[in-house]
Amino acid sequence: MTEKKPVIVVHGGAGTWQPERSQPGLEGVKRAAKTGFEILRKGGSAVDSVMEAVAVMEDDGAFNAGYGSTLNIEKQVEMEASIMNGKTLQAGAASLLKDIKNPVRLAKIVMEKTDHILVVGEGAEKLAKIFNLERRSPMTELRLKYHEQQKKILLEGKFELPKLYNLVKNHPEFFELETVGAVALDKDGNVAAATSTGGFPLKLPGRIGDSPLIGCGTYADNQAGACSATGVGEIAIRLVLAKTVCNFIEDGKTAQEAVESAISLVNKRITATYNSMGLIAVDAHGRIGAAHNSPNMCWAYLTPEIKEPVASLTAKIVK
Repeated sequence: MTEKKPVIVVHGGAGTWQPERSQPGLEGVKRAAKTGFEILRKGGSAVDSVMEAVAVMEDDGAFNAGYGSTLNIEKQVEMEASIMNGKTLQAGAASLLKDIKNPVRLAKIVMEKTDHILVVGEGAEKLAKIFNLERRSPMTELRLKYHEQQKKILLEGKFELPKLYNLVKNHPEFFELETVGAVALDKDGNVAAATSTGGFPLKLPGRIGDSPLIGCGTYADNQAGACSATGVGEIAIRLVLAKTVCNFIEDGKTAQEAVESAISLVNKRITATYNSMGLIAVDAHGRIGAAHNSPNMCWAYLTPEIKEPVASLTAKIVK
């Protein structure tokens, strides 16, 4: 079998990237792409590549994942993550995590060390303890400040919680929906995807988004490709968006055509609510895709042909 040229694509989230956060965001996705690609360059697996790339962003503080995760309505953090191996279709995910330093590492433990796919809450915390995963308070001063601003707008507008979408639509500058994710193809032709997030700001306790749901926020299959989603989780869940992208690839579309088609589907089918979404993908041939309908998506990619990651705050915007 001929060796494939490895490739990695990462995202730090779709939404509105404010100027004070843009530079740290771009630097963060570059670091993540470099870290993940170095594993591929040395012959490592796509699974390890996406896990380490996502872990870099979880540690960064510039993203809504891991350290710096957003707070729910009760001022608590509930993080979630998933990972999937396109060769075996094995997957692992964890959710409702309070202080796990790297939720994506716990997702990989669920995939490789248990018979399950999704473990949440107390059970996930116990599993993390068994495998000696590092703990770290994810709360930052910035998130606490944002939380106060968000709560103020919520109370002023007398919005009910189910109408959070309207609130976000009217005040996008106060709500970062950024999830982080990575997709990769290794030299053996295997693809993988991983996604991690702190979730929707001011969400109800116990809310689970698309990031830990296989097929919604994350999907990988060697017969097609790999995809990671960012944006409003409920939308990705309704359209099983990551799997939809992979289905498009399997039907003959390139990775780029597939993500654009999926964002078009979002625009067409879910119009009544705030529908901000972004997608990255890689297909089995190593072609990459990135598209969004939000003002920005912070993302980067790296291939053997280039020395440094290419990073941007926009990809193909599909209206």
